[in-house]
Amino acid sequence: MGGQPVERSMDFRGSGRRLLGALRPERGIAFAVLALCTVSITLTVLGPKVLGHATDLIFAGIVGRQLPEGATKAEAVQYLRDGGQGTVADMVASMNVTPGQGIDFGAVGTVLLWALGLYVVASLLNLIQARVATNVVQRAVFRMREDVERKLARLPLSYFDKQSRGEVLSRATNDIDNIQQTLQQTLSQIMASVLTLVGVLAMMFWISPLLALVALVTVPVSVLVATRVGKRAQPQFVQQWKTTGRLNAHIEEMYTGHALVKVFGRERESAEVFRAQNEKLYEAGFRAQFISGLIQPAMTFIGNLNYVLVAVVGGLRVASGALSIGDVQAFVQYSRQFSQPLTQVASMANMVQSGVASAERVFELLDAEEQTPDPEGPVGPRTVLGQVEFEDVSFRYQPDTPLIERLSLSVSPGQTVAIVGPTGAGKTTLVNLLMRFYEVSGGRITLDGVDAATMPREELRSHIGMVLQDTWLFGGTIAENIAYGSEGASHETIVEAAKATHVDRFVRTLPDGYDTVIDEEGSNVSVGEKQLITIARAFLSGPSILVLDEATSSVDTRTEVLIQHAMASLRTGRTSFVIAHRLSTIRDADVILVMESGRIVEQGSHDALVAAGGAYARLYAAQFAEPVAEPE
Repeated sequence: MGGQPVERSMDFRGSGRRLLGALRPERGIAFAVLALCTVSITLTVLGPKVLGHATDLIFAGIVGRQLPEGATKAEAVQYLRDGGQGTVADMVASMNVTPGQGIDFGAVGTVLLWALGLYVVASLLNLIQARVATNVVQRAVFRMREDVERKLARLPLSYFDKQSRGEVLSRATNDIDNIQQTLQQTLSQIMASVLTLVGVLAMMFWISPLLALVALVTVPVSVLVATRVGKRAQPQFVQQWKTTGRLNAHIEEMYTGHALVKVFGRERESAEVFRAQNEKLYEAGFRAQFISGLIQPAMTFIGNLNYVLVAVVGGLRVASGALSIGDVQAFVQYSRQFSQPLTQVASMANMVQSGVASAERVFELLDAEEQTPDPEGPVGPRTVLGQVEFEDVSFRYQPDTPLIERLSLSVSPGQTVAIVGPTGAGKTTLVNLLMRFYEVSGGRITLDGVDAATMPREELRSHIGMVLQDTWLFGGTIAENIAYGSEGASHETIVEAAKATHVDRFVRTLPDGYDTVIDEEGSNVSVGEKQLITIARAFLSGPSILVLDEATSSVDTRTEVLIQHAMASLRTGRTSFVIAHRLSTIRDADVILVMESGRIVEQGSHDALVAAGGAYARLYAAQFAEPVAEPE
């Protein structure tokens, strides 16, 4: 994450093939695009040859008018030779000329109409294939976005723990947008360029094999230049998009925590980090665009050399009578058309490299290791009572760092289990294992006798309501946020849940009541009110098991007391896990578990644990006893 430029890119060729493979479901339409493009290019390639014929007619008329009228072509040629104009005689001999006859404007007009028809039909076909190609690309990118969305749903929580949110968002948005732009702007052009090269080369050999070989002399030089420059540009494009992801991550973090940034006066440090990341992005982007930008002027220079060679050799061939002036004119146009696709492909190299660099990042996300698949078919208990068993459960975030070792716990239906302990003791981890956000390293967790690992995650979590310390609300009304976990909930049931959790008392003070729209950050309601809404959401879902992870940490003391009373009635018949630092909130729990370093060191009721004078008693005394001396 140091931002140093990479030495070389990832598998450019393999990623490019895989990116093209995304178009495979549209191969039928893609073949139609290819057919339309082929016909369009064929008609376009025939255009210069037809125009060359018109030039021959005009030139023949100009020359014929200067020859003796009534003489035959052979006599006119001999007349020129006798006059010492052998070169002109050779040229006239190769022409379709009638001495004394001027320009046949009727024939010229017919030829020009044919040329116009060719170009009009070619343009229409090109327009149709561009429309169809756009459809192919949009469908492919649509599927890629769907694949990323489904992949994010299958990734384990550990993946998001290791990746910054801005980096993941950048891959799912910026990189896919860049892939779309790359395919949209290059796919048809590359196809047209390749077909143009083939068609033009065929016409060039048809007109003059010698001139065709002269034109091909510069091709190896062009390929060498494009290849060398492209290899140097690709790593810079990879670095550009990596830096973009890091910059997005920083911006997202600073925007989310902008209040804390201001409170602690870290605006300058935040701006400095942004400046450094922005500078790295500027440098990587400049190097990528500058290096790849060298291709087009180099190819233009080589194309101009090709044009000069063709013009010189073609002029000599016309003078010798081996070619007509119309054929040379057509060949000059073909030489331009021949170098133009090479220049276009070379100029698109930077966009292609940028698109493949983004594709590599998206494929890296799609190839990330997924959570273990759910078993097929329902295997959970028919009726969930809430009997939870931890049987010799072991877990570790890192393979060589154990956190929980051989933990056993039995929770009866309807019991309230409070989990306390110092920070890092494994309290939240225990709940995450129950929710299968992480998989146990050893042992098993059962729900009413059924191994949770054999149950589909969606089914398991449908029986569990969870309220986290960090609240999450989405952009929508308060009613919609409360009903988020209960599809089809009526307004009456929403209000009942709100009243039970004391949400109703502040909602009714709002001008729009339950129709009040909350933004994504929930900035128009207080932190405590957001917490109450999430509690109402969990209660409305009617779970068999409640998980409250510091659920009342953000509410005032009076509200906390009210919620505790509401929880007492709502927990009736439900198994509840309460993680708390404020021990006053769990005095009435049926069982209190005291955890240290991933182990349960004590368990029992509040009174029994205080009387035992152990770890819980020390925590309780430290929290409620008056300090007897200032710490040194």
